Amino acid sequence: MTAPAPWSSYVALGDSFTEGLWDVVDDDARPDPEMSAWATANPHAPETRWLHLRGWADLLAGHLADRRPEGESVRYANLAVRGKLLPAVVTEQVPVALELEPDLVSLIAGGNDILRPSVDVDAIADRLEDAVVRLREAGIAVLLATGVDAKGSMLISSTRTRVGIFNSHIWSIARRHDAMVLDVWGMRSLHDLRMWSGDRIHLVADGHRRVAQAALVGLGQEPDDAAWDDPLTPLVVPVRDRVTSDAAWFREHAYPWATRRLRGRSSGDTRQPKQPELVTVERRA
Repeated sequence: MTAPAPWSSYVALGDSFTEGLWDVVDDDARPDPEMSAWATANPHAPETRWLHLRGWADLLAGHLADRRPEGESVRYANLAVRGKLLPAVVTEQVPVALELEPDLVSLIAGGNDILRPSVDVDAIADRLEDAVVRLREAGIAVLLATGVDAKGSMLISSTRTRVGIFNSHIWSIARRHDAMVLDVWGMRSLHDLRMWSGDRIHLVADGHRRVAQAALVGLGQEPDDAAWDDPLTPLVVPVRDRVTSDAAWFREHAYPWATRRLRGRSSGDTRQPKQPELVTVERRA
């Protein structure tokens, strides 16, 4: 039997990883005009409908609601915004989370910082630890996460050493302050390119589903799917197709990303959190 989830309220903090890029869901009731650009860039998407982002944190909230005792639910907010650096998450999102007074907070940031060669990993780890201390002193359970293992990635494999150092800080911070850890680095399934969107740095729906299961494990809960991290059947990609895909990726994703960095801009500069207040997530089971 799955143990009941002890948390009745959950707030997710962070960047695009927690916002849910690119777990795209059709939903006429939740319009998001900005997603029309995504639909245009993805011809398979049903452009006649509005699209919104779900992601692993939304899925986790649903899993936690299912594990509440009969007649009880979970209240959930998601303050994550794409492009945010860790200091911005700490100064902009953590105070709001403290005001909401949840039982559980996931605080996952640092990936955007680590993409910058000049980052001081020790400094951002210190900022993260300060935030964890504030949350724990308020009696809030905290879920942290390691960075992904970027071995083999054209874009971010050069950051692998920095991510490894940051991950060591994550585990030490969790030990010192009795926090929990979502071990993204250890997920074998995420080594498959099919888990990643066209930009190669954000997950697709199946990747988010698997991360939600890993989050349950990190929280000490039984996963719903025993095969949640089983690797996919290996896929052989012809060299010509790989070269074509790499060229398209550089043109459509890498170049625009680098251009924004040089201009000091972020994809989330004008974007607001998708779920800034606690809403009730009903038990489905």
